[in-house]
Amino acid sequence: MQKVIIFSAPSGSGKTTLVKHCLQEFPQLQFSISCTTRNPRGEEQDAIDYHFLNPNDFRKKIEEDAFVEFEEVYEDKFYGTLKSEVERIWKAGKVVIFDVDVKGGISLKKYFGDQAMAVFIMPPSVAELELRLIARGTDDLETIKTRVQKATHEMTFKNQFDKIVVNQDLDAAKKDIENIIENFLCS
Repeated sequence: MQKVIIFSAPSGSGKTTLVKHCLQEFPQLQFSISCTTRNPRGEEQDAIDYHFLNPNDFRKKIEEDAFVEFEEVYEDKFYGTLKSEVERIWKAGKVVIFDVDVKGGISLKKYFGDQAMAVFIMPPSVAELELRLIARGTDDLETIKTRVQKATHEMTFKNQFDKIVVNQDLDAAKKDIENIIENFLCS
C-alpha cells in the first residue's frame, strides 16, 4: 500500500523542524513540496521549499483539478498539494511526508484515509507559540497577532488527527515522532 504521513500544526509549533528530522531519520520518506502564493521567507527557494505561484496561476491549477487539496488561508494566500507531486514520490517508491496547515491536514487525511497517518503538533501553550513567532523574526507584530488568533482556533481541530504530539521539549518530540512513524511504516 502506498502511504502518506501528514504533519499539521499552528504556525510556530515546530512542525517543519520535526519534518526535517524525520527526513534525516527515515530514508524511505520524501517531502511533498506544496504550492503557495505567499512570498518566500528568509532563504526559501522555489521548487525546494515550495512551488511559489502567483494567485492567478494557482486559480488556474484549481480549475484544472490539479490539487489533492488546497486552501485559501488568507485572502489571495493559497496553499495546496499537487496530485502530480504525490504521484512523483510514489513512483520513486517512497512514502510521502506532508508539512501542511491544519485544514490541509484534515483534507489530506480525508482524501487518503487509511493510507495516511495524520500527526498534529501542539505548542506547549499559546503564549509560548507567540514567543516562538516573535523569535523567528520573519513577521511583523500585526501578522504575529493574526497567526496567534488563528493558532488558537486551529488547536480546536487536534482531535481530527491520528496522533497529537506536544512539542515542549524538541528531543522528546523527535522521539515521539520516530515511534509513530516506525509503527505506521511497519503496519
